[in-house]
Amino acid sequence: SMAAAVSLLYSWRFMKSARLFQSFRLPALQLHTTGALMGATVEDFNHAKDKLSKLKKDPGNEVKLKIYALFKQAMQGPCNIPKPSMLDFVNKAKWDAWKSLDSLSPEEARQKYVDLVESLVAAETPAQPKTSSTGGQATFETLLVTTEDNITTIVMNRPEKKNAITVLMYNEIKQALELAANNDCVITVLTAYGLGSGNFYSSGNDLNNFTNIPAGGVEKMAKDSGDLLREFVETFIDFPKPLIAVVNGPAVGIVVTLLGLFDVVYATDRATFHTPFSQLGQSPEGCSSYVFPKIMGNAKANEMLLFNKKLTAHEACNLGLVTEVFPDSTFQKEVWTRLKEYAKLPKNSLAFSKQLIRGIEKEKLHLVNNQECERLVERWLSDECMNAIMSFFQAKSKL
Repeated sequence: SMAAAVSLLYSWRFMKSARLFQSFRLPALQLHTTGALMGATVEDFNHAKDKLSKLKKDPGNEVKLKIYALFKQAMQGPCNIPKPSMLDFVNKAKWDAWKSLDSLSPEEARQKYVDLVESLVAAETPAQPKTSSTGGQATFETLLVTTEDNITTIVMNRPEKKNAITVLMYNEIKQALELAANNDCVITVLTAYGLGSGNFYSSGNDLNNFTNIPAGGVEKMAKDSGDLLREFVETFIDFPKPLIAVVNGPAVGIVVTLLGLFDVVYATDRATFHTPFSQLGQSPEGCSSYVFPKIMGNAKANEMLLFNKKLTAHEACNLGLVTEVFPDSTFQKEVWTRLKEYAKLPKNSLAFSKQLIRGIEKEKLHLVNNQECERLVERWLSDECMNAIMSFFQAKSKL
C-alpha cells in the first residue's frame, strides 16, 4: 500500500485527465479449449478465471499489475511493444511490469498466474460484518471489536496491509464507535492488530479506495468522499465516553490527525507520527488544523502540517500529542494494566467529566471539520494535486 504517503483520493484529478486505472481492469482469459499447457492445464486457467471474477476484495494495483504482466507473458511471450511515454502513466506501469518478466517462459508465467490467483483466493475470509445480540461484542470484516472488563476495544485488523484504511474500514470504525457509545462499556480503545504486537498502527488511507470512477465522475466522487470523511470525524468529535488510542507502531495521515480528538494517547517508543499533506498537494483533516496548534503551538504544528515533519514517539509526547510513551518490550502489559484500572471507575462520572472538558469546543470542532473537508474536496480536484500525484505515481510505477 502507498497509503503511508498518500491521503484520501490522491489519484482523482489524474484519473480525470488521463483516466487513470481504467485500463487496470483485469484481462479476460481467452484460452483454447483443447490441448494442455506445460505447468498449468486449460482447466487450471478456466478455474483461475472464475475465481478471479469472484474475489470480494480488490487485490491492489501492484497485484493487478502482476496479474496483467503474467497474462501477457503467458499469452504473447516477452514484451514486444514500444515503451510508452513517461506521461502515459498507466501504460508505462503496465509496460514496466510486463518487461520485468522477459526471462520468464510462457509456461512458467501461466503457472505463476494460476498460483497468484489461488493465493488471492486463499487470503480472503468469508467474514461478514455482524453484531452479536449478547455480550456486547461485535465482529466486522476489517476490525476486531470486543467488550470485556468494561472496555470496548476496536482493533484495526488488516496487518498484511499495514492497517491501511479502506472505505469499508471507515464505515466499520464509525459503526463500532456508535456501538461503543451506546453499550455498557466505561472506556473505548482504538488500536491495531494484536493489541500492541502489530508492526503498524496504520499506514493511512488505502489507495484502492477509489480506483473506479462512478457514473457521476470524479467531481461526485470527491463530494461523496468529503461527506464520508466529514461524518467519520464527526463520530470522534461527538463520542461521549473516554476514548483512548493505543498506538503500537508507525502512524500516518488520518490516524494521526485524529489523535487530537482522543482523550488519552499511549504509544510504544518505536511509534512515529507523520502527516505528509503538502508534498502531495493536500491539506489537513481530522480537525488537526485547529487542534494541533492548540496542543503543540503554531511553530511545531506548522512543521508537521505544512512541512511534513515526522515525529518520534518521544517528540510527540514532549509536544503534547501523545500522553505517555512506553518501552516496546513492555508496552502491551503496562498499557492494558492501566486501562483495566481506568475501566473500574464510575461510568457516568467519566462521561460527564468528558462532557465538561470537551463540550465547550464541540461547535468549533464541527465548524473546523466542515471547513477542512470542503478544502480537501477542492484539493482533490486541483491541477496542483494532479501534478504532485503524477510525479508520485511515476516514481512508484515499477514493480
